[in-house]
Amino acid sequence: MTITLTPYWSAIDGAQKLKLESQPKPLPEKGLLPPAFSPALHLQRALLQLRSKLSDIEKNIFLSQLKDADVHTFYKLCLEHMSEITPLIYTPTVGDACLQYSSNFRRPEGLFISINDKGNIRNILRNWPYPDEARISVVTDGSRILGLGDLGVNGMPIAIGKLSLYVAGAGIRPSSTLPITLDFGTNNQAFRDDPLYLGLRQKRASEAEYDEFMEEFMTEITRAFPKLLVQFEDFSTDHAFAFLSRFRGRFPLFNDDIQGTGAVVLAGLLSAARLSPLKPRDHRILFYGAGSAGVGVATQLLSFFTLNGMSEEEARNRIWLVDSKGLIYTGRENVADHKRPFARNDYAGPPVKDLLQIIRYVKPTALMGLSTIKGAFTEAVIRRMASQTPRPIIFPLSNPVHLSECTFSESLCASGGSVLFASGSPFPMENFGGRKWEAGQGNNMYIFPGLGLGSILCRASSVTDSMVEAAAIGLANSLSQDEHALELIYPRIERIREISAYIAVRVIRAAQAANVDSATNLRKLTDEQLLEFVQNKMWNP
Repeated sequence: MTITLTPYWSAIDGAQKLKLESQPKPLPEKGLLPPAFSPALHLQRALLQLRSKLSDIEKNIFLSQLKDADVHTFYKLCLEHMSEITPLIYTPTVGDACLQYSSNFRRPEGLFISINDKGNIRNILRNWPYPDEARISVVTDGSRILGLGDLGVNGMPIAIGKLSLYVAGAGIRPSSTLPITLDFGTNNQAFRDDPLYLGLRQKRASEAEYDEFMEEFMTEITRAFPKLLVQFEDFSTDHAFAFLSRFRGRFPLFNDDIQGTGAVVLAGLLSAARLSPLKPRDHRILFYGAGSAGVGVATQLLSFFTLNGMSEEEARNRIWLVDSKGLIYTGRENVADHKRPFARNDYAGPPVKDLLQIIRYVKPTALMGLSTIKGAFTEAVIRRMASQTPRPIIFPLSNPVHLSECTFSESLCASGGSVLFASGSPFPMENFGGRKWEAGQGNNMYIFPGLGLGSILCRASSVTDSMVEAAAIGLANSLSQDEHALELIYPRIERIREISAYIAVRVIRAAQAANVDSATNLRKLTDEQLLEFVQNKMWNP
């Protein structure tokens, strides 16, 4: 007997499969499973299989296949082993998953829309099999993936991974997520020469083509999916700022690299400042790295000072930026437009590039790393920071791990244990000075699930700065008493659903205050009732 299977890329098959994800699993007919099968043992079996893999990329592939085969077991595994699974489905392992995407490709997940589809984007979007369920889309053009550069369509795992975290971290239904990769070509010659590369084998489109395409794309995606929130991810710096500025007032969207990173670092700084003996107005913040993430974080950290009663001008005077050409100041040539708001007008000397020299001049109390330069925070740099302030705040935020400006161990040893540390990638616990130390991880996963959930539930017409700030304050205020006692900068990731629900409430209240909420019936709820409403809306596997 010959059995004909529907092709795995069939839109009908995909629609049926994804609708089942959102429904309780019925008990199988007797005989279709072995007699000793149980869901609890099956979860343990999946965990043992995962741990048997020898490398993180093998574990990433296994989890991808598990999600495809059994979405309920995949997300149960995520929820019960969050700290173990998160680094495998997102940073740092997602970097390798992107680099090897075309080689390891098994089946499509999400939409691919290329520059050649310009003029036909509406019809491409219509191929998505369940438009009525779409609520959140992560959109990337693959031009600046983590610290790895232009990866073209190989950036798709970024969108897939982020949306898996929306499901695990905020209870968004799997069938409500839509990963999209925009293929404008790639300037990565190695990929264009790779016979297995899945994207267009051409250099990136011109600025004019980019602009026309994005205008059509944003117009058509909101028509096709009227309840959709869009998250821009890993666009090149210039495009990240330009598209955020251009579209944020017209469509519900935000840029995670600019706003999400800014919010999670603001939350970390608020937490660290509570552990510092200095008053807020006494802090001075130095950024090493001034790309879209660096400038986005610097912009968000203005709130650290304004929340404490300072003017925006006073706040800006407490922030310094350093890029590949050194300290950014008004007299320096060729300062990019997005960096100019932070160009110093109180420095008139020659260009200065040496970080240690800049630290001696600025005397920062907080050092933020967004440079993707491994080891940039040397022992001498950390020692200098510790000599200038009693509790130096050092956040090496570059991803993945091999691009981090310093390690947790290096910061502890060089500072003598006085450092207040948070990184972009995870670091293990350290034994130092007779005690165990737990590294904070400034993972955007703390912010974007709750920000997205709140925006979706209140049907926000736009994502305002006040909503992003509310998410940051919500995260900073979500640490438990035990976490405060341990001097943690961020809460433990195992509590992510509780944290996301709390953040979502704060985001909804900020949207209501800004009059951008369409679900105005939520306004009459108390905070306790609103929290219960949010929690009841969260999908569970």
